[in-house]
Amino acid sequence: MSKYRNSYCGEITETDINKTITIAGFIANIRDHGGVIFVDVRDCTGIIQVVSNDDNIFKGLTKESAVNITGKVRKRNEDDYNDHIKTGTIELLVEKLNILGKALNELPFEVIKSKEVSEDVRLKYRYLDLRNEKVSNNIYLRSKLLKFLRDKMDSLNFTEVQTPIITASSPEGARDFIIPSRKFKGKFYALPQAPQVFKEILMVSGFDKYYQIAPCFRDEDCRSDRTLEFYQLDFEMAFVDEEDVYKVGEEIFYDTFTKFSDREVSKPPFRRIAYKEAMLKYGTDKPDLRNPLEIIDISDIFKDSSFKPFRGSIVRAIKVDNLASKSNSWFNDLVMYAKTIGMPGIGYITVNEDLSFKGPIDKFLTETDKKELISRANLKNGSVLFFIADKKENIAAKQAGMIRSELGKRLNLLDNNKYEFCIINDFPMFEYNDELKKYDFCHNAFSMPKNGSKAFSEENIEDIIACQFDFVCNGNEMASGAVRNHDIKSLEKAFEMVGYDKSIVKDKFPSLYNAFKYGAPPHAGMAPGIDRMLMLLKDEPNLREVQAFPMSVSGVDMMMNCPSEITEQQLRETHIKIR
Repeated sequence: MSKYRNSYCGEITETDINKTITIAGFIANIRDHGGVIFVDVRDCTGIIQVVSNDDNIFKGLTKESAVNITGKVRKRNEDDYNDHIKTGTIELLVEKLNILGKALNELPFEVIKSKEVSEDVRLKYRYLDLRNEKVSNNIYLRSKLLKFLRDKMDSLNFTEVQTPIITASSPEGARDFIIPSRKFKGKFYALPQAPQVFKEILMVSGFDKYYQIAPCFRDEDCRSDRTLEFYQLDFEMAFVDEEDVYKVGEEIFYDTFTKFSDREVSKPPFRRIAYKEAMLKYGTDKPDLRNPLEIIDISDIFKDSSFKPFRGSIVRAIKVDNLASKSNSWFNDLVMYAKTIGMPGIGYITVNEDLSFKGPIDKFLTETDKKELISRANLKNGSVLFFIADKKENIAAKQAGMIRSELGKRLNLLDNNKYEFCIINDFPMFEYNDELKKYDFCHNAFSMPKNGSKAFSEENIEDIIACQFDFVCNGNEMASGAVRNHDIKSLEKAFEMVGYDKSIVKDKFPSLYNAFKYGAPPHAGMAPGIDRMLMLLKDEPNLREVQAFPMSVSGVDMMMNCPSEITEQQLRETHIKIR
């Protein structure tokens, strides 16, 4: 196998008893049992116990040192079997040990317990953290998943194409990472937020089906499901419509999640939910459908109510059956949670056996109101109806969604053995931006309006629906896609709707602007997030757990000490002065 070993630790079995073998790996543990020393050696396949009666063989040995060991495989005493490792019935009697790379006596943490220490420390010593089997298994799974995805795309006749990493800055919704040019003074390259422009140009170039495992870079604040650098399975198809992309996306997600998990996975076709319906019923455009609770709109009931906080407001309600018996402290805890998300509290009524109500809001309800609530919310004995209200619809929807999610968690309504997929579609093309005091693109500036370019002249700006969609699983956005607007005049009109002159399209996207003049085919695509797939498959709390060398949540590479200062010479070469 190599001059350092002829066997892997985790692949040695009882069939190797009495054989002399050589292994190589890292020292996971050292135990001195008074005259007999036991050492656990770990490599990428597992752990095996090695033993010696000679103290000198292990002299100077430290945990996590790199070694190779030659010895004879023997059966362990039955009382010493270890059911927690594959090699638990055998051990290696040491004949020779070489220290190939000695580790310091003091380790920053125990490798086996690395997930228990702070993330910043783990990332600073990532090479030790990755020796932890629970951590490295995520990276091994990543490798298998990438191979599976490539094989899947090949089977669907997609062509893999690598697009540039160094490209032009373009306004695509997030901040670019910019690269100063040495040769062209005062000009900059940028890292791609996504291969959006290139994949559309490939469609114009005659490539029928394109894909790549694409790195994406966005200079945004990190969080659990967002990092500065991430990867997506980017694909695009020519001469297709929305349904064609859905079918490919459904096959990719269903086959991937059934391949790498034994949980129940939604079968295609995935449920389609329009954006407006999602915001009403679930209070979010990435609903967790494992939660059976739904939100209803009851604004009309309170239009002229004597209860001032609800009168003329957007009022949403969530009904939960068999909850009235909960203690006052349970409800008080929920009220406190509501305050943490910006609500003044949360109103609710409980339903008695005779369908009468109990609660502070009851006195503000007329008999007609009560009958309407019973009918519309299907209230019965033991039900509780929670109320969420605000003058702004988007705030009422968002807060109702957060209360729905919190109720789902507190009541253990989510089935953790399920991957529940859906497709959110029919996004509005534009939305009003309170900060900019004008309309802006809601989702993707390159999307085709649902009714084609005529929508821009025939429909109110708030009523224009885009051919764009998200794939969602268990409350996580897993992919985003669209039918592209491949018509120059239509693109110019779209930008004009949000206050940009047509020259913006020409100046900011010259490649697309010019390419579309030469016969652009209808095309569409999407980009499943690879890191998010892995995050869900491994039940990890954040994307950083499935990336080999991630930056911290603050955007710092603890191991590489990055970002870092550069020399005055480098600044001069790129014509930059730090202000």
